[in-house]
Amino acid sequence: MKPAYSVILLTTLIGTAQGLVLALVGVEIAALASTLPIEPLRPFLVAGAAVAVALAMLGLLASFFHLGHPERAWRAAASWRTSWLSREVIALPLFIALAAGYGLDHYAAGRSTVIVGIAAATASMALFVCTGMVYAAVRVIREWASPLTVANYTLLGSASGMTLAAATAAYGAPDHAISLARLALLLTVAGAAGRIAALDRNARLARQPKSTPQSAIGIRHPRIVQTSQGAMGGSFGTREFHHGASDSAMKAVQWTMLAGAFAIPAALLAIALARNDGIATPLAAAFAIQYAGLLAERWFFFAQARHPQNIYHGHRV
Repeated sequence: MKPAYSVILLTTLIGTAQGLVLALVGVEIAALASTLPIEPLRPFLVAGAAVAVALAMLGLLASFFHLGHPERAWRAAASWRTSWLSREVIALPLFIALAAGYGLDHYAAGRSTVIVGIAAATASMALFVCTGMVYAAVRVIREWASPLTVANYTLLGSASGMTLAAATAAYGAPDHAISLARLALLLTVAGAAGRIAALDRNARLARQPKSTPQSAIGIRHPRIVQTSQGAMGGSFGTREFHHGASDSAMKAVQWTMLAGAFAIPAALLAIALARNDGIATPLAAAFAIQYAGLLAERWFFFAQARHPQNIYHGHRV
């Protein structure tokens, strides 16, 4: 498939926002469980919620560039009974509203912050499921049609959000920075395991294709080769359903993804955990590199998807 940069930005930005909100609510619950005062944490929680809302709003804005008629975007929510995309369209504004409410409640020193926070965390998890199922429910694209799709969207978004929370805590809530960094490292390793499992699964699917050029056009001849596409040598299908990158470029993006999203951030998180002070710089670097790596990961996620129509045009990936 041809990756849409607006969707890449949407899914990575809101994923980070969702993970950040989960981290903030976790910090508050942990503080309450330890009978620690909440007041010193309020500036950190307010700032974190504001960042989460800003990231989610930027993701929402990016999604409008993927629409042919943005003025009709509201119609996308009409099929919520059957469409995961419609459910995502509903869940995203709900998540933004609850995250904003969580931050405002802390800013006003309210007493219902935990309740609002749990609601925001629940909306975050629901949004992870909706976003992942938008792709996992597309059975015709076998690379997406797997529980690993939902799991990886959840793990990768949670990992980036937790890393951002750790970096932010190094400045605003240093007592919690190490705990958040530990969780970020754990989620990064889990995300790497899930993504590698998906890569292995997709490699096996490529070796055992369900569709062939023969089945694509309904001819059983043992050798079928397309020699011309006709007209001007291209079509909507060849432009919109295939990325056009070479095998070497695909391999380069794959290694960039593995290094940027997982290996380097994990190393930086480990360095931060091994130090007693001066952890803000490695944590901030870990988030910046991890987010860049996730951009590559999401591009690869879309590009690796083999739409059946590409078989007709002779595209292997």
